[in-house]
Amino acid sequence: MKTIKKAIFAFGVLATTAVSAQSSDMKNMLKIGIEGGASTTKNASGNIGASLSYQHLVTPGFGLGIATGYNHFFGKEYTLNGVNVQNNDFGVVPLAGLVRFYPAKTGFYAGADLGYGFIVGNDKVTDNKLYNADMPKGGFYIKPEIGWHNRDWNVYAHYSTVLTDDEGTVAGNHKFGVGSVGVGVGYNIPLGN
Repeated sequence: MKTIKKAIFAFGVLATTAVSAQSSDMKNMLKIGIEGGASTTKNASGNIGASLSYQHLVTPGFGLGIATGYNHFFGKEYTLNGVNVQNNDFGVVPLAGLVRFYPAKTGFYAGADLGYGFIVGNDKVTDNKLYNADMPKGGFYIKPEIGWHNRDWNVYAHYSTVLTDDEGTVAGNHKFGVGSVGVGVGYNIPLGN
């Protein structure tokens, strides 16, 4: 009987915490999301990933924070100088600052993540012996997005890219590129004041 009472008490505490969290001030929040898209470069066919960010509302319509996550890009096959080349899969882990503009409590919003995108996974762009350039380590990360929001959810369209240097150049005429256009959905977890 004591175990049942403890379980009911614990459930009550958790329920009260959840209710107070939902009604707490949305000034600070954790955002968890999933996203996917089509690649804008020769290196990949598409991507799928998860995002995690922290946002502080400086004013009710303007937020600043930090963002990270992981996006997996699926390598794409193409023909280069008459040779079939299969690009390797790779991942992007961004470490970025975020800025968001919310004109109203519910409705349209816009923003961007800016920072550095670490390229992880394979050491080589392809496994082809003729075209086996080293995979770039990363570069400047840009992710503008527009979407719709309410207290709990964000639904958005985005463009993301990692601007790399000449690393990853394959046979002098195909530079390694990272970019995608896609959609995502995020859930807001309020952290209080």
